[in-house]
Amino acid sequence: MEPFDHHPAPRVIFGEGMLAQLPDLADGLDGGRILLVTDPGIVKAGIADRALRLLRGAGRDVLVFDDVDENPTTDHVDAGVEAASAHGGTGLIVGLGGGSAMDCAKGVNFILTNGGRMEDYRGMGRARRPMLPSIGIPTTAGTGSEAQSFALISRPDTHEKMACGDLKARFRGVILDPELIASAPGHVVAASGIDAIAHAVESCVCTRRNPMSGMYALEAWRLLASGFEAALAPASGAEARAAMLLGAHFAGAAIENAMLGAAHACANPLTARYGITHGVAVGVMLPPVIRFNGETEGARYDGFGLTPGALAERIERFMRAANLPLRLRELRVEAERLPELASDAAREWTGTFNPRPVREIDFLALYEATY
Repeated sequence: MEPFDHHPAPRVIFGEGMLAQLPDLADGLDGGRILLVTDPGIVKAGIADRALRLLRGAGRDVLVFDDVDENPTTDHVDAGVEAASAHGGTGLIVGLGGGSAMDCAKGVNFILTNGGRMEDYRGMGRARRPMLPSIGIPTTAGTGSEAQSFALISRPDTHEKMACGDLKARFRGVILDPELIASAPGHVVAASGIDAIAHAVESCVCTRRNPMSGMYALEAWRLLASGFEAALAPASGAEARAAMLLGAHFAGAAIENAMLGAAHACANPLTARYGITHGVAVGVMLPPVIRFNGETEGARYDGFGLTPGALAERIERFMRAANLPLRLRELRVEAERLPELASDAAREWTGTFNPRPVREIDFLALYEATY
C-alpha cells in the first residue's frame, strides 16, 4: 500500500446550534483574554454579537477585531496584532467568518507569538516558538480554512497571495454550525461553493494525494455535489446547508493532507490582477484544467465515477446554475494580457502539484481555452 504521513485534524464540533458550545470549547483551551477576529459583514449579520454574548456571558474578556476585508493583506494582520497588543495580551484567538477572517486570525497568531513580518513565514514550518491556541468558526461553506494550517495573506502592493503555513497555526477546535451560513448572500454561496468543489477535485488528483486525502476529497465531492444546487435556493433547507458546510470542511482537510493544482495556479493571477472573486476565478478555470489533465492522467479521476470530460461538464452545469460566468471575456479579461497571466500562473506554487506537468505555454493554452 502507498505510504503516507497524516497529522490528525483538530477537534470538530458539527451540528445545528453548536455555536452554543463555544464557551466550553474556549474554556478547555485557555482561560485568558480572547481576541475575536471577524469582518464587518459578520458583525452586520449579528453573528459576531451572538458569539460575543456567549463568551462574555461565560465571564470571558473578549476584544473584537473586525477590520478584515476579502483577501486579507499584511496590513490587516498588522492592525490585528496592534489591537491585540493594546488590549493587554491575548490567550486565545477565535476566527469567525469566511476564509478571510480565519486566515487573518492565523496571521495575527504568527506575528503575536513569533514576531517579524508575514513574509518571514512564507512556506511551511517557519514558526520557531509555540503559538496561541485558536478556534475556527466558518460562516461560509467554501475555503475550508478551518481545517488547514496555512494562512493566505496578500501583499497590499502587488496583491500576491502568500501561503504561510505551520502545524502550530492550525485551529485547536472547530465549530461547524450550519445555522451560521443561512444568512450568507446568494453570490457568496455560489462562489464559495464552487471554491469548495474545486478543492475536492484538485486535491483528489494532485501529485501529493494519498489514501487519507483521497478519502476526505471524495466524501467532500459527494456532499458538495449533492448539496450545491439546492443550497443556491433563497430558502435552502438545513440538509443542503449541512452538506455544503461539512463538505467544504472535508475538502479543506483534503488540501491539508495533499495539495491543489493548475486551476488554482490559474485563478490566483486573475484575482491579483483583476480583483475577480477567487471562487469565480477557480470555477472558470477548473473545467479546462480537468480536460487538460484527462488527456494523460484520466485514471486519477476514476473515484468521481465520471470521465474527466463528464466531470468538467458537471462543473460547468454548477456554474450555470449559480449564474456564474464560464468565460474569461465575461470577466472583462483582455485577450492581449493572457500571456502575462500565463507567466504569473507558471510561478504559482500550487501548479507544481498538478498531476500533468504544466509549463507556461500550457497555462496560456488553458487561459485561451476558456477565453
